[in-house]
Amino acid sequence: MKRFVCLIAALFACSSVLAKQPDALFYLMGSQKSVQSFETHVDKIGLLVPTWYGVDNQGLVNGAPNLYVLNIARQHGLPVEPIISMSAGRNGFHQLLHDETAKQQMIASMLQQASEYRYAGFQFDFESISWTDRDAYTLLVKQTAEALHKHGLKLSIAVVPNAPGHAGEGRFSKWMWQYWRGVYDLAALGKYADLICLMTYDQHTRWTTPGPVDGLPWMLSQLKYALTLVPKEKLSLGIALYGYHWYTGDPVRDDGTEASNIKADYIDADESIPLAQQQQATVQWDSVEHESWYYFYRDDMREWVFMPDAHSFRDRYALVKQYDLEGFCSWVLGAEDPKVWDELPIVQR
Repeated sequence: MKRFVCLIAALFACSSVLAKQPDALFYLMGSQKSVQSFETHVDKIGLLVPTWYGVDNQGLVNGAPNLYVLNIARQHGLPVEPIISMSAGRNGFHQLLHDETAKQQMIASMLQQASEYRYAGFQFDFESISWTDRDAYTLLVKQTAEALHKHGLKLSIAVVPNAPGHAGEGRFSKWMWQYWRGVYDLAALGKYADLICLMTYDQHTRWTTPGPVDGLPWMLSQLKYALTLVPKEKLSLGIALYGYHWYTGDPVRDDGTEASNIKADYIDADESIPLAQQQQATVQWDSVEHESWYYFYRDDMREWVFMPDAHSFRDRYALVKQYDLEGFCSWVLGAEDPKVWDELPIVQR
């Protein structure tokens, strides 16, 4: 009997070890600090998504890998799925979507680059798209996914969260639906793509008043909505690693006219933490939003900083595990609080 109990305990311990950890997808930019973060923490990254490629309205794909990064990824058995983004603006992307020759040119270039550099696939990160191109974008995803799958490659999609599924009450919400949220048919995209990266960040931005980058209640509502349309096995929760710094900008425009100018700049942990110390600001924890923030005065005017840190990351990572999601996707390497890495295990490859 004692041996039986020990055997059961061993089996439970084994299953705990073998239980799949959420996949840790991290985005990589070309900056030195982004590359340095990747190199230092490569063993805790499950999928690398670098910003290496763009495409124009004629389907011409331009870009190239950072071979130093690519070689490190290969040495560690780390899959790489570069981003394809739009290099010709909203109108250019509209042209691409409605040009079959251009789309096939883009897909052919993706296949060629994947073969040459042994990528695991690609991620579409197309944003600022008119909602009227919803069906055309879904068709592009379908065509691309089918072509990539024939060659054993994957396609993931970065999407702007769009709960409750329609334009809201205010003018800003209407604008967001028209050009940011409305184009993503989550149910259809989840059917064709291998992974949906839900960009649950930028709740507040340079377009808005100060507020959390990705407040937990807002994130949770967006996640619950997405789960009604996308299987959890295909859903990756976006977790911001950067913050925003709001302040009053120059009211005089380039043309000499004057207008209100509330500015918000990206601010990474290597800037936001020292800034709080230099300004003798008290970093506060919002127990509702689960995000750190502080303010200080310059020229007698208040400036605000909202800064996702290791504490906020831990709470969002717990959400990924609670809902048994495929994983999380974090923008961007180099922006993070260094203590974030203490929350993540070594990836078993």
